[in-house]
Amino acid sequence: MSNFKQWATQPPLGWNSWDCFGAAVTEEQIRENADYMAKYLKPYGWEYIVCDIQWYEPKAYSNDYNNFAELCMDEYGRLMPAVNRFPSAADGRGFTALAEYVHSLGLKFGIHIMRGVPRQAVAQNCPVYGVDATCREIAHHFSVCSWNTDMYGVKNCDAAQQYYHSIINMYAEWGVDFIKCDDICVTEFRRWDNPYSADYEIEMLRKAIDACGREIVLSLSPGPALRDKAEHLCQNANMWRLTGDFWDKWDKLLDMFDKCKLWEGVTAEGNFPDCDMLPIGRIAKNSTYYGPNNRMSQFTVPEHYTLMTLWGIFRSPLMIGGNLPENDDFTLSLLTNSEYMQMNQHSSNAREFSRDGDKVIWVSDGENCRYAALFNTGDTECEITLPLDGARTIYDIWAKKEIGEVTDLTVPVAPHGAKLYKIQ
Repeated sequence: MSNFKQWATQPPLGWNSWDCFGAAVTEEQIRENADYMAKYLKPYGWEYIVCDIQWYEPKAYSNDYNNFAELCMDEYGRLMPAVNRFPSAADGRGFTALAEYVHSLGLKFGIHIMRGVPRQAVAQNCPVYGVDATCREIAHHFSVCSWNTDMYGVKNCDAAQQYYHSIINMYAEWGVDFIKCDDICVTEFRRWDNPYSADYEIEMLRKAIDACGREIVLSLSPGPALRDKAEHLCQNANMWRLTGDFWDKWDKLLDMFDKCKLWEGVTAEGNFPDCDMLPIGRIAKNSTYYGPNNRMSQFTVPEHYTLMTLWGIFRSPLMIGGNLPENDDFTLSLLTNSEYMQMNQHSSNAREFSRDGDKVIWVSDGENCRYAALFNTGDTECEITLPLDGARTIYDIWAKKEIGEVTDLTVPVAPHGAKLYKIQ
């Protein structure tokens, strides 16, 4: 019986290369971000360094994909890191050296993968490692991704399961601790009009990870995940996306209130609905996705507090999207708030307490305390009242100060802003 839920008892905390480097991230950039995390963030619980998509494509240059690009691959149709971008992968070593470096800092290493088998491996009719079958035989020729041309989905058969075993065993040998699998939580190319058509591939991944001998956290993308598939997701994955790609735009942040309400009550040990990455700090260094190239996050200061507060009290996994070495003091302060991290990692029973127009209150339970998040989603400042059952000591988490003992709390909240309190 799988014990995978024990591998992520709290929401995973880390950094992912997508928001800042897109498909073009390099080994040097991964190492620089790992160095920063180890120095500044590790004491607060941050631990995963995740290399996102297209690490196997030599000519990747931005957040866009090169259609039908030539990919780096071994003789068994398994994708390998592009040596021009990841020099330590030379001579078939894969990510072994990079994972060892990340581990040497006391951190964990993760990679992004696409579901299925490379189309290139199908065209070359590569053998599947460990079984008398070929990649062409396991490919499902019309199970394709709508936004990336690299892969075919696979058939529901033993040889396809063996292919998944072969890649996961290789990743385990490299030292991978976290896998973000894409085009699987929702298959946007809807076979038979079924956006959850890859359910059996999710199960194949689960089976392969359980058998590989290494504890590997499994994250599923993209969203929006289907709420009626929550039980299946909880049985097979540690985290899954509630939206498509989340960027630094207010409308996307506003929409997340509805997504969190929809998934209220599902979070449990080892299972974490995922609000997606934190597009804060220096992002879009190789693109103009949703704003200027090479920008600091477009979220206002109040919107930063709303982003962090909602993700935190909901207990979403936290994956930083900005290039860490370029963090400003404000961004760093958001990531190194001990009371906030305690809430995200150890609270329970997060729920929407009330929603009255632009005034939204979420609460959750801590050890001998309660947490309350007050949000103003409107365009003008407003006062929000937090109901208290008698005199309580209030600590303002973002201001890092105790308000004292009060019987009534009414506070002004900036437009698009949030307040976050610990109540005892």
